[in-house]
Amino acid sequence: MKNLTLEHIAQACQGQYRGPEEEKYKEAAGIFTDSRKVQEGGLFVPIKGARADGHDFIEEVMKKGALATLSEKDLGEQDYPYILVESSLQAVKDIAEYYLKQLKIPVVGITGSVGKTSTKEMISSVLSQKYKVLKTQGNFNNELGLPLTVFNLREEHEIAVLEMGISDFGEMHRLAKIARPDTCVITNIGLCHLEFLKSRDGILKAKTEIFDFLREDGHIVLNGDDDKLVTVKEVKGIRPVFFGLENHQGVWADEIEPQGLKGISCRIHMGKESFSVLIPVPGKHMVYNALAAAAVGQIYGLSEEEIRKGIESLQPVSGRFHIIDTQRYTIIDDCYNANPVSMKASLDILADASGRKVAILGDMGELGEDQVDMHREVGVYAASRSIDVILCVGQLSAYMAEAARFTAPAKEILHFSTKEELMKELPQLLKKGDNILVKASHFMEFGKILEALQE
Repeated sequence: MKNLTLEHIAQACQGQYRGPEEEKYKEAAGIFTDSRKVQEGGLFVPIKGARADGHDFIEEVMKKGALATLSEKDLGEQDYPYILVESSLQAVKDIAEYYLKQLKIPVVGITGSVGKTSTKEMISSVLSQKYKVLKTQGNFNNELGLPLTVFNLREEHEIAVLEMGISDFGEMHRLAKIARPDTCVITNIGLCHLEFLKSRDGILKAKTEIFDFLREDGHIVLNGDDDKLVTVKEVKGIRPVFFGLENHQGVWADEIEPQGLKGISCRIHMGKESFSVLIPVPGKHMVYNALAAAAVGQIYGLSEEEIRKGIESLQPVSGRFHIIDTQRYTIIDDCYNANPVSMKASLDILADASGRKVAILGDMGELGEDQVDMHREVGVYAASRSIDVILCVGQLSAYMAEAARFTAPAKEILHFSTKEELMKELPQLLKKGDNILVKASHFMEFGKILEALQE
């Protein structure tokens, strides 16, 4: 890893190097927090977790051939090198910040209340038509996940697309300090994390901390249809590029036509030029993702044909509106996370499917003091759509089911306290050919329902 010698690592994280003098000039081959994944020549970062303390595995990883380890504990004299630090978590952030500076590659930082991951995937798909891209994998978007993503970068990469997720004030500031993005993308200001951020104005303030370390010659890409983001006029002398459906400035779309579960088509306008494209994932929200990607693609010099090809080449990821065809059902796997906005968007897509439609909906987390009303709101919305069966799971989803029954008493609407109760009844509730949406916040572990449906 470029310039990541033990000496430089110690300097970057203000640690004390302990060990043989000749070893401190060696470069780490990788950086790992999971003792099971440490590779020969790598640096081990022991993190104290709720269930285990990484320091307990230091001896084991060194025997595996690790180059060195960080440690919050003074290990005394050892026959292997280690770097004594006050906090392993802070150290890993400091090292990631230093490492990214060595590579000197453009960084696209993506945040927002809803759609961060799908927008990250779309932007990566577009930029990959011209550049060698590294993108955030899975949900590695927090104060530990972001550094671990950065450590996957190598000199052959030409651009990094980094997702940045937060739940409280100050977190984005710390993430932005690591990433120092050249381009900042904000998808929207919704209702996530109200428990800590209290209001949409609070969410706007927290999300726009991403600008704190924006490079002077950087770019800002914002959803121009969002009433909060459209108030951002200029940051550090940089005027945002807006994208949207209603706001016809910057990058915008019209001629939007749902294509069932095959996707959604539209015409994207970029200045005086425009082109038609089929987005291979259904949902109006995917048009916004495509517009954000088109704006970023334009910033980094891609042609309209490269942008179109990148959009049409998008590969859905598990848990993010991933369509699974089995011999019996068409399953819409959207169970990674949920909030009122994304719930309604997913229900809209299910409603466009042909054939019988079943929604399996679970609790939404981190909604703050209005969480009951928000679950009721989703129940009303679900009942108002052309969906045949609504199955609600969880404590809060009882309010969702109650509101749905009041709105559409003739519909089949059931509530289950646990997913295990639901899974016992699924064979009797479902029919061959059903289109089934599976949607809930991640903590509900709806992946187990998906497994049951596929079996």
